[in-house]
Amino acid sequence: VAHFLKKKFSKKTDKNISQKDTETSLIEYFLYPKFGPGQMWEEVARKVTDNKGELHQNLKVIKIQAENDRIMAVTAQNLLTKEEIVFEGDYFISTMPVQELIASLEVEVPEKINDIAKGLVYRDFITVGLLLRKMTKDEITDNWIYIQEPYVKVGRLQIFNNWSPFMVQDPNTTWVGLEYFCYEGDALWNKSEAEMKELAIKEMVEIGMINREDVLDSVVIKMPKTYPAYFGTYEKFNAIIDYTAQFEN
Repeated sequence: VAHFLKKKFSKKTDKNISQKDTETSLIEYFLYPKFGPGQMWEEVARKVTDNKGELHQNLKVIKIQAENDRIMAVTAQNLLTKEEIVFEGDYFISTMPVQELIASLEVEVPEKINDIAKGLVYRDFITVGLLLRKMTKDEITDNWIYIQEPYVKVGRLQIFNNWSPFMVQDPNTTWVGLEYFCYEGDALWNKSEAEMKELAIKEMVEIGMINREDVLDSVVIKMPKTYPAYFGTYEKFNAIIDYTAQFEN
């Protein structure tokens, strides 16, 4: 509400793309890849391989070997063949969940650090994509809409046509994504693909965004550990930062 009022009555017309004073989810203009965010990582992959780098897919890090405050190697398991592969290196960058990072270290991790890592909580995520002949409301220009109705479970709606017209094969149709926030293993997470599709369609009809007969296609994607939560042991997270900083590479 405060953001709306400020924008409504402010005379400032600053078009600085950084928008430092605006919450990320409230930004109004941005740079966006033509074919969606996945295109950025495709470009990163291309540049890595063009520069003689190697990319190994379908692997999960299961062990991290360290010695004298240096990471020496990581062991990864091929998720398809279960084969284990060791990668040695001079420098290592981790993007794995911190809980798993600490658990994978093959050193004597202090009990305090282990306890903090185990206490970190993650929110999991389900997105249901619906291809629509049309929506009931014309000329919606928002990229995403936060859903406030208390009688539905969907938290946010994305309209992919408004992110980039190149993300939709037929410009006369509309792709929307319904975002559900949950915990892995809870009732929502355990719903089948068919049940999630039905829930998404039902809720879109209930909030007056679509008619059921306008649904042409659908897809369901489940993503564990999407968001780190700001509760659990999160307030002690700096201790983990200090601990991992002792590894110089």
